[in-house]
Amino acid sequence: MITLHKLNGTPIVLNAELIECLEPGPETVVALATGNRYLVRESAEEISAKVVEYRKKVNAESKVVNPIKGYNREHP
Repeated sequence: MITLHKLNGTPIVLNAELIECLEPGPETVVALATGNRYLVRESAEEISAKVVEYRKKVNAESKVVNPIKGYNREHP
């Protein structure tokens, strides 16, 4: 989830996974895969940076699974 701001300054928390496209302009249009669209104060570059940071955080929190942990090889 990332926090952006509507044109009136009200914060809005959006699911970064649902962002389909950004339309830059004086205000940025955020289009979600759900069909919802939001006008926000942040630039497309700022939003892209927030999404990258979100993805880094999500990926850093996932644990790497060791596929052979606990496996004991039997010697013939």
